[in-house]
Amino acid sequence: MTRAELFAHIADTYSVVPDYPFEEDFVTAVFRHAGNRKWFAIAMRIPRGKLGLAGEGLIDVVNLKVSPEMIPSLVREAGVFPAYHMNKSHWVTVALDGTASDEMAAFLTGVSFDLTQKKK
Repeated sequence: MTRAELFAHIADTYSVVPDYPFEEDFVTAVFRHAGNRKWFAIAMRIPRGKLGLAGEGLIDVVNLKVSPEMIPSLVREAGVFPAYHMNKSHWVTVALDGTASDEMAAFLTGVSFDLTQKKK
């Protein structure tokens, strides 16, 4: 899944558009619940080396919240990494370069959306 495909998936599935809360940063996009304003996804462009990947340049990624029990098995999947710049006990980073499957990216976005919803 690419960055554009992720944005379209979130808009189509959850009716949420990104906001850009960081001054003069028009790349880092946050997706929030309308009711509680909690983030369920943050899309960023980071140096490949921050994920331990070879090569120069930047990579598009999304951070998603998951259950702590899921993390050990998730980070063994292609394109899924311990969270960059977030709590590694509750978040993972998913590469948006086609390494992670579209199904995995969509599934984890749904998990994150559900985990960050307003408590009933």
